[in-house]
Amino acid sequence: MTESQAENCVAIVVAAGRGSRAGGPLPKQYQQIGGEPVLRRTLRLFCEHPSIKAVLTVIHSDDSGLFADAAEGLPKILAPVSGGATRQDSVRAGLEALAGPDAPTIILVHDAARPYATPDLITRAVAAVGEADAAIPVLAVTDTVKRVDAAGLVAETPDRAALRAVQTPQAFRYDPLLAAHRAAAGSGVTTLTDDASVMEWAGHRVATFAGETGNIKLTTAEDMSRAAATTLADLPDVRTGTGFDVHAFGPGDHVMLGGVVVPHGFGLVGHSDADVGLHALTDALLGALCDGDIGAHFPPSDPQWKGASSDRFLAHAVEKVTARGGRIAHLDLTLICEAPKVGPHRDAIRAEIARITGVPLARISVKATTTEKLGFTGRREGIAAMASATIRLPAGDDI
Repeated sequence: MTESQAENCVAIVVAAGRGSRAGGPLPKQYQQIGGEPVLRRTLRLFCEHPSIKAVLTVIHSDDSGLFADAAEGLPKILAPVSGGATRQDSVRAGLEALAGPDAPTIILVHDAARPYATPDLITRAVAAVGEADAAIPVLAVTDTVKRVDAAGLVAETPDRAALRAVQTPQAFRYDPLLAAHRAAAGSGVTTLTDDASVMEWAGHRVATFAGETGNIKLTTAEDMSRAAATTLADLPDVRTGTGFDVHAFGPGDHVMLGGVVVPHGFGLVGHSDADVGLHALTDALLGALCDGDIGAHFPPSDPQWKGASSDRFLAHAVEKVTARGGRIAHLDLTLICEAPKVGPHRDAIRAEIARITGVPLARISVKATTTEKLGFTGRREGIAAMASATIRLPAGDDI
């Protein structure tokens, strides 16, 4: 494959199905596993791969809001396309959306409900289509397979040595795949179950390359439960960190608490915006990672942090967790002051922390207390905050 072809490789992620067999209140691709939607895991895999220029998602017309939430902040994401009545229709809609002078050279088509494919599989897919118009990942069939008749009786036992289980991403040259889809639709052929079948129907030879046993397709409620358990098992290192911060009152008409502007007769004095809540949470996450404290990462002696919004500090700590392959399981924040009253702003603070960290709202706690008029907080000289953070990390050499 030439460098220009590699630079013009686009992934289509098919996410238009309803996934009713998986149960739950949402289509399976939007259900959460390990704290994030299945679809986000799948999209991120392609967005982070250097061979993929862009990612186009084919969604159900009712799911635009769910898609926006799942794809928020990911690079390379194109505006989604509405799918059709069948998978074949949905893929063709995606291909047509890419047609034109900037059409890709190579196209990968992947199921949204296969979030556990690896970057190596994508690399193999791109390489395989360099030698053919179509290439698909396959696994040898290890179980004995029976063909049964309409009555459920065994009619034949095929030789499993010649059988393969097929996965995605399937890789194609864009022009032949689009032509095959258009020809099949024009001929009224609508029941082909994957894109390799479309290419076979159009007379193309389809090559194969090695699939992955972990690249499972989530279909049933049991699959979803097993995937959730596997995700937790892959993050066995559970850690808790704590954080504490204090800022004194000074001139001003508001304070920043947990990323929310809270009206008050004073402001808080600090090098940044003096948000004690976000500072405590930042230190809690860094503590769980054994990665110093907020001052080590954002020294007050550095003028670039003068007046900085503290959501940048917390987002940095979250990125540190993600870079270690971990996820945040729970955040707990306690604000200590006589005034202002925190209760009216509690829900807004929780929502802002959820936005900054990507942690589900149900895993974020915000509380407030006083010191019964004792100490500097009791004298209304400032605000203190305590926080704890629970994170899960992959097993490391230190365990």
